[in-house]
Amino acid sequence: MAAGGFCKLPNGSVVVALNLPGLGPAGGAEGVRVLVLAQNRARALTRLRNLGLRAVYLRGNAAPPSPDEITAVLHHPDGLIWRTAPDNGVLATELWHPIRALLRGSAVARP
Repeated sequence: MAAGGFCKLPNGSVVVALNLPGLGPAGGAEGVRVLVLAQNRARALTRLRNLGLRAVYLRGNAAPPSPDEITAVLHHPDGLIWRTAPDNGVLATELWHPIRALLRGSAVARP
């Protein structure tokens, strides 16, 4: 099960953050942290499922997005970004990537 969380913004939209294990670039063993901006949680998960990530669920709010993550997804034109998940809570200095870069480099089946 993927760890994740959400944050409701003042305008009513929601930022959902999910840590997805084993979905790293080129099929690596490391996980990724995905951020999605949508009108509600259900639509955020639907956006990911439409990209081929079928088994994505959000249970609880254990790992909500940080203010920096919210800013990053708000300033991205697609509102859907990822980067390698931090190990043991250590934050990486890796920049955020558009979701197309992840799907191009992984074995995720696209509809």
